[in-house]
Amino acid sequence: MRVLVTGGAGMVGSHAAEFFASSNPKNKVIVLDNLMRSEIFGYEKASVEFNWNYLKKFKNIERIKGDVRNDKDLSKAVGRGVDVLIHTAGQPGVPSSVRMPKEDFSINAFGTLNALEAVRKKSKDTIVVYCSTNKVYGENVDKIPLDEQEKRYTFKGVKGVTESMLTDLTGHTPYGVSKLVGDLYVQEYSYIYKMKTAVFRMSCTYGTRQFGFEDQGWVAWFIIAALFNRPITIYGNGKQVRDMLYADDLVDAFNRFINSDLERGLFNIGGGPENTISLLEFLEELKVLTGKCPKVKFSDWRPSDQKVYITDTTKLQNTLGWKIKTPVREGMKKLSIWIKENEGFFV
Repeated sequence: MRVLVTGGAGMVGSHAAEFFASSNPKNKVIVLDNLMRSEIFGYEKASVEFNWNYLKKFKNIERIKGDVRNDKDLSKAVGRGVDVLIHTAGQPGVPSSVRMPKEDFSINAFGTLNALEAVRKKSKDTIVVYCSTNKVYGENVDKIPLDEQEKRYTFKGVKGVTESMLTDLTGHTPYGVSKLVGDLYVQEYSYIYKMKTAVFRMSCTYGTRQFGFEDQGWVAWFIIAALFNRPITIYGNGKQVRDMLYADDLVDAFNRFINSDLERGLFNIGGGPENTISLLEFLEELKVLTGKCPKVKFSDWRPSDQKVYITDTTKLQNTLGWKIKTPVREGMKKLSIWIKENEGFFV
């Protein structure tokens, strides 16, 4: 099987590439990445270059430095055709999308369409997996009633967000809009071109080899800040809640869809109600995990920051037999160990 992973040096992409390379030595995995993550977030040191070099050790992984917006780069990566496209490439930051909306659209919306066209023209039987986001629901999530507790908000009357939630008639931020454009195109290519496609609307995804910044990847960023004595800014009151999805569990869902008989799929995916944590609770867990208390200051809420997002994974469980294998505290521990082992990238 030939598998193309766009954005393959990112956290999700590198986990996907590693899985398909190691699960079957006969697989050929092509990784395409422009290594722009540090540049997007104004980070002076290398970040995803670590993952790029990490993937060297797999003899059945071919690495191509290139951009999903560039036809020549995509043509080289697709080659004679691929059996699977896992499209993880993207501009992943909400604040950065507000700062540079045209760049955000170019990467997320146009880049997705360009990738779809590249595989359709070369191999229309390619199975396409797209990394979407819960931000496609925008502020509609905020219409769910909440209870406010001492250290967290909770949904009132529902256990989580289902795929039936509307994506229109609401604010999204440019990031939510650009990802929704890609989301819809992936769905449309299944209907009009009869391609097998899946959209995974992801909740808070984290894991080893994640280079977190304040603007994106807050789980890794909080752990980095705690370990290396950096201040943390919480936007809002810290009671906002997310359900935590470990990268390996996400890739497991990809694999289950690829090997299923489904023609198409649209799934909300996250840690679910059993793996939720607020920012305040996360800081408490960090103290237990690291023995350190980072300096914390509070600032105004950021635009369209959902107070609670919890995924209802019922459809995914019933359709693909998927379930979480990595509880949040176990995932935090794995990520913390990895960061400590690679201290040179963070100090």
